[in-house]
Amino acid sequence: MTEPTTVLPGGAGEKAVFLVNPASDNGATGRKWPELAHRAARLGLAGETLFSERPGHLIELARSAVDGGATLVVAVGGDGTLNEVVNGIAGRDVDLATIPLGTGMDFGRTYGIPTKFEDAVRLALEGTPRTIDAGRVSYRTWGGDDAERWFANVGSVGMSGAVAQRANGMSKALGGKATFFYALTRVFLEWENTDVTVRFDGQERHGKMHDVIVANGVWHGGGMMLAPDAQPDDGAFDVVMIGDVGKVDFLTTAPKLYKGKHVSHPKIEVVRTARVEVDAAERLPIELEGEQVGTTPATFEVVPGALRVRVPTSS
Repeated sequence: MTEPTTVLPGGAGEKAVFLVNPASDNGATGRKWPELAHRAARLGLAGETLFSERPGHLIELARSAVDGGATLVVAVGGDGTLNEVVNGIAGRDVDLATIPLGTGMDFGRTYGIPTKFEDAVRLALEGTPRTIDAGRVSYRTWGGDDAERWFANVGSVGMSGAVAQRANGMSKALGGKATFFYALTRVFLEWENTDVTVRFDGQERHGKMHDVIVANGVWHGGGMMLAPDAQPDDGAFDVVMIGDVGKVDFLTTAPKLYKGKHVSHPKIEVVRTARVEVDAAERLPIELEGEQVGTTPATFEVVPGALRVRVPTSS
C-alpha cells in the first residue's frame, strides 16, 4: 500500500468533519453535542457533523466524508466509534483525530490523546500526523457468511469477545475500568477454555486457550496493558496467547493486567508477526476494539501505514 501523503494540520483549506456517536457516554454525547460543537468552534475547530443512526452507520458516513473532500475526520465517542470510522477511512488520504467521549478509550491511551474535551480539540487542530499500521481481519459472521473488517488498536479471539458483549450490555456509569473488570470477572467464572490452533510464520501453537490477543496497540479492556511492548508502526502484531489458565491463575494475575506484568506468567506466550490465523474446535467470538463482530476461523493481517492519526508531538 502506498503511504498516504502527509497533510499539515490546520493548513489552509482544511475540511473537517465530525463523526459522532450520539449514544456514547451513556447517551450524554448526543445530548451535549450542540454545546460541545460550539466549544470546539470557539477553539477553532469547526465543520459538518454527521450522526450515526445505527450500528455500522459511521463506516458509511466516514467513507462519504472522505469522498466529499474531508482532510480531517474527527471520531467523537469511544473505541467502538473509532473502529467504525477506521473501517471507513483505512488506506485513504485523510487525517484521523479522536475526541474520546466513550467508555474504554484504550486507543487514546497508546498515543497520549487527552480525555479533557478542550485539550482533545486542540490536539485535533494542532497535533502531529503519525502514520500507523492497521489490522485487517477475515472472519465468519454469526450467520455463517465470510466477512472482513479493519481495526486500529486490538482484536481478540476467545473470552474477550464475551467480555465485550457483557460490558456493552451494562450501564457504563461507573466508567470503563470498573465496567470491563466486572464483566471480565463475571464471564471468567462461567467460561470454559477451548482447544485453539494459532498459526504464524510457519509455526503452530495448539491446545486449550483462554484468549488470543492480536495487538497493534498497548491498551485494551478499559485500561488493561495487555500488550505492553506493542508498537503501532512496526509492521507487526504482538500476539498474546493466554493458555489454559484457571481460577487461581486469574486471582493472582488479574491485577497485573493493568501494569503489563502478566506476560511473565508461564501459561502466557507473546510472539510478534504480521499475519496470524486462529481457529478452534468450536466457534469462538471475535472482538475488535470492544465490539463483538463474529466468530472463528479468523485471519489477522497487518496493513502497514494504513492510517494517519493526529497525536501529541512527543508521541
